[in-house]
Amino acid sequence: MVVERGSAFLLKVGDGAATPAFATVAGLRTTQLSVNGEAVVVTTKDSGGWRQLLSGAGVRSVSVSGAGVFTGSAAETRIKASALGGTIDDYRLSFESGESMTGRFLVTRLDYAGDFNGERSYTIALESSGPVVAA
Repeated sequence: MVVERGSAFLLKVGDGAATPAFATVAGLRTTQLSVNGEAVVVTTKDSGGWRQLLSGAGVRSVSVSGAGVFTGSAAETRIKASALGGTIDDYRLSFESGESMTGRFLVTRLDYAGDFNGERSYTIALESSGPVVAA
């Protein structure tokens, strides 16, 4: 496995078109991705004392979070509008290797903070709605 730079882990937001074009969310300094799944237990007395799970069952989801410096980019403005409107939008996570994950997400948290003489920063949390496709 090749080591990849964290700065190449990018969050991108779609433009709202049927086939979206994606713009990188500027100013993100940290990004985190979690793939979550619930297990469906199908253990019986015939399982020999070992837990058995049902493959492909349960609810899967992807959570994304990030933090950075607010730059006022068009992508950040779109995210803010989605957060205020409670709307689901297209997002893509891209990696240095060229791989990506694309899906529809809801902004579940958007926080802004700032010091008197410092930059304005923000944190964001996204939760998937529907399938997330790896490419």
